Amino acid sequence: MAEIIPAVGILVLIWAVSRKFQFSKPAYILMFIWLCLHTIGAKYTFAEVPFDWFNQMIGSERNNFDRVAHFSIGLYAFPIAEYVYRKQVMNKLPAMMFALFAIMSLAAAYEIIEWWYAALAGGDEGIAFLGSQGDIWDAQKDMLCDTLGAVTALILFGLKTPSKD
Repeated sequence: MAEIIPAVGILVLIWAVSRKFQFSKPAYILMFIWLCLHTIGAKYTFAEVPFDWFNQMIGSERNNFDRVAHFSIGLYAFPIAEYVYRKQVMNKLPAMMFALFAIMSLAAAYEIIEWWYAALAGGDEGIAFLGSQGDIWDAQKDMLCDTLGAVTALILFGLKTPSKD
C-alpha cells in the first residue's frame, strides 16, 4: 500500500500545476509513463511484477521492472525543464541542468526514504518494499537508471523544446 503514495502525490502535483500551467503533449506523455509503471509496481511490489519476457530478452535472472520504472521517473526531467524554461525562470541549458540535478537529488532522497521506511517496517514487509532482490548496489543502480532516464528526456527536450508562452 505504501508504494502507491508517491504516484498519488505526483498525480496531485500534476493536477495542481496544470491548473495554472499547460504542459506540452510530450511532457504529459512522459509523466503518464511513470504513473502507469509505478501503479503496476505498487500492485505487485516491484520485484514481483510479471516481467519475465523482458528479463529473458536481456538475459537477466533479476526482475528488472524496478529499473525500468526508475528510468521512467527520470523522464520527469522534460516537464521540469519545460516548466522553468517556459516560465522564463532560466534559459534552455540552465533549465536542462536544473532538471537533471533535480531528478538526481530526488532519486537520492527517495532511496534514503525507501531505506528508512524499510527499516521501520522491518521483516518481510520491509524487504519487499525495498525490492533490492539481494543486490547490495541496488540503490546506486536505481539512481543511475533515474539519471539515464533524465538524460534521455533532456535529449528529447533539446531536440523538441516547447515554445515559451
